[in-house]
Amino acid sequence: MVLEGYRARLAPYLARLRRPFLSWTPAQLSWTALGLAGAGAVVAAVVRWTSPLLFLPVALLIFLAGVFDVLDGEVARATGRTSVRGDLLDHVVDRYADVFLVLGIAVSGFANPIVALLALVSLLLTSYMGTQAQAVGLGRLYGGLLSRADRLVVLAVAMFLEFDWSLPWPWAPTEPWAHFHALGIEFTVIDVAFAYFIVAGQWTAISRALRVYRALPPAP
Repeated sequence: MVLEGYRARLAPYLARLRRPFLSWTPAQLSWTALGLAGAGAVVAAVVRWTSPLLFLPVALLIFLAGVFDVLDGEVARATGRTSVRGDLLDHVVDRYADVFLVLGIAVSGFANPIVALLALVSLLLTSYMGTQAQAVGLGRLYGGLLSRADRLVVLAVAMFLEFDWSLPWPWAPTEPWAHFHALGIEFTVIDVAFAYFIVAGQWTAISRALRVYRALPPAP
């Protein structure tokens, strides 16, 4: 969990960021994050019929979705409005946002659909293992290589690179799957990001499951 480890250092900046939104409810912020992610997914899907230059607004929408995803919890804690219902809503919204984004990007034509499917499974398993620890009474588990913040940043960067490499630079590819060539296999930056999600996601899911299993009392 790379980015989650910096939360304490970012606390002063997060306090400034949440200040203009203290009058919002945490639920409003959660729904806004979902709306931004959904918009990003739609724009990514439209790339198939338009231009990869649209990956720039997709990157921006993913970034903003991540900001609002952080804000809902920050505002809830700052205003004393944390609740079990809000926690549930946050998890539900986050999972739908993950599904929307991966499916939208898969439709764009710049991702191998099988790799995208495996990436989505890994992301969902990662989140499931974290909440399963909470379900058995051990509290929410955030350990591992792939937190939600990590994958949103990776997705936003991948979208920006697809946009940048689609401009008429000398190194710009001529086909969606011609960015890299290795052993005769063609793949894009998005495929690389999804492959990372598969590997890091499975490692995170399994490590979380083992950590929870070892923390539970043995069967009599």
